[in-house]
Amino acid sequence: MNNHSAHTLHTLFSSGGLSAEEITMQTLKRINAANKDLHAFLSMFTERALEKARELDKKRANNQPLGKLAGIPIAIKDNIQIKGEITTCASKFLENYRAPYDATVIRLLEEEDAILIGKTNMDEFAMGGSGTHSAFSTIKNPWNLAHSAGGSSSGSSAAVGARLCPIALGSDTGGSIRQPAAFTGSVGFKPTYGRISRFGLVAFGSSLDQIGPITQTVQDAALVMEVLGKHCSRDSTSINLPPFSSKELSKPIDKMRIGVPWSFLEDLKGEPRQNFEQSIEIFKDLGVEIVDVDLSHLKYGIATYYVLATAEASTNLARFDGIRYGARSKKAETLDEIYEESRKEGFGWEVKNRILLGTYVLSAGQQDAYYLKAQKVRSVIIKQFREAFANCSMIALPVTSGAAFPLEGGITDPLEEYLQDLYTVGANLAGLPAISIPSGLSKSGLPFGIQLMGPQTHDSNVLRYANAFESATNFSSLTPPNFGGE
Repeated sequence: MNNHSAHTLHTLFSSGGLSAEEITMQTLKRINAANKDLHAFLSMFTERALEKARELDKKRANNQPLGKLAGIPIAIKDNIQIKGEITTCASKFLENYRAPYDATVIRLLEEEDAILIGKTNMDEFAMGGSGTHSAFSTIKNPWNLAHSAGGSSSGSSAAVGARLCPIALGSDTGGSIRQPAAFTGSVGFKPTYGRISRFGLVAFGSSLDQIGPITQTVQDAALVMEVLGKHCSRDSTSINLPPFSSKELSKPIDKMRIGVPWSFLEDLKGEPRQNFEQSIEIFKDLGVEIVDVDLSHLKYGIATYYVLATAEASTNLARFDGIRYGARSKKAETLDEIYEESRKEGFGWEVKNRILLGTYVLSAGQQDAYYLKAQKVRSVIIKQFREAFANCSMIALPVTSGAAFPLEGGITDPLEEYLQDLYTVGANLAGLPAISIPSGLSKSGLPFGIQLMGPQTHDSNVLRYANAFESATNFSSLTPPNFGGE
C-alpha cells in the first residue's frame, strides 16, 4: 500500500477496494516503525485519524458524496495551525502551544475528507536547509540515514520520500519545499505567491512564504492544488482567481520553449551538471525547444534574499516575547528579563542568528544600505524574469548544486548552508510558481531533482511541464532501498 499514489488510494477507497480504516491503520503502523530512524514526525493524530477514517467508511457505505481527498492520509508541517493540536514550529518556545484555530489549508483539506495523520519535523521556525536545526531531533534522509533530508520542510519530504504517506504539506520561503523534495526523491511544488492562503501559517518572511505540497507524483500535487488553490478572505495577500484546475495536466508540451540561463550555471560541475544536462535532453526528446535566457542578476539572489528574509523574520518573531504566548523563562524577575531570558532559552542558535541579522539591516543606520537596497535589487530580478519569459514559457534550473550532503562533516559553515538556496530563491523573490521533480540518482544512490519555474499565476502550466517530464521517466517511482525500494 505504501507505494500507492494519492490518486490510487482515493480510487481504491471510493471503489470499495480498501477501507479508509485499513489505509489509515497501515499508514500509522508504517510511520511508527520508521520514525525512530527518520525523526520525520513530531506528533501523531492516531485517534483523530482513525475516527475520521471510520466516518468516511460510513459515508461510503451510505452512498454519501465523498471529497476529492477521501481516503488519503496527509501529513502537515508543524508550522501550520490545526485547532486543538500542538504547533511547535520545532522550537522549545512553542513546545506546549496548542493552536486555537485552523489554518485555511486545514479547513479546505478536511472539507474534502482528507485524513490528517500528524505533524512533521522541521528546521526551527522554518529557518534552515539541513533538517539539523529542529529543537527536538535531526531529520534523516530515507535514501541514506547519514545524509541530510534538506530543509526546512525536512520532515514532510522525508515522510513522502520514505513512502510513509503520499502527501505532506510544507512551506517554502527560499526553497524549503523544493530543496528537501529534491534530496528525498519527491515532487515539491511552490505555488505562485498568494495562490494558497497563508492564514494559519506561522510567519517567517511574509513576502516570501508560501504553503505547498510535497507528493509522490505531479498528478498528486495537482490534486492538492485543486483543493487548496482558492481565494481566502482572511489572507490579504491571497490572489482572487478562479479555483485551480488541473484539466490541462496531460496536454503535450511539444513545440514549446524552455529557457535555461546557461551563464548562471557556470559553477555547476561534475555529476550534478551531467544530470541537469541529461534532464534537458529529455525535454528535447519531448519536442521542446531549449533557448538561452539571461538571469545574470540571480547571482545577487542569495544576498538579497537573506537581507529581506531576516528583516521580515526579525519583525515576525518579535511577538515571541515570553508574555503573550509560548515559553516564559522561570529565571526572569523583571519585564526586561522576561524578554531576554525567554528568548535566550526558547530560540535555537540559527533563529537567533537570523533575528540579529534582520534587526541589524532594519536599524536606523543600516536600513538604506541594506534593506532598501535589497528591495531595489529584488525589483531588478523580477524585471529580468519578465524579460526572460518573453522568450519562453518555462525556465529550467537545477534545484541544488548537488545531492544530499552528509550530516556529519558535510556542511560546517552557515554561509555554505545558505548557498543551498542559490537556484531556488529567485522564485520566492519574484513570487513565481516552481516545482522540483526527481531526475535520477547519483552514483552513490542519492536523488537529484530538476526545477521548473513559470510566470506568476501559471501554476497549471508548471505542473503540465513537470507531468510531461515525469511521464517520460521513471524517477518518481523510485523508492529508498531501506523503505521498500530495490
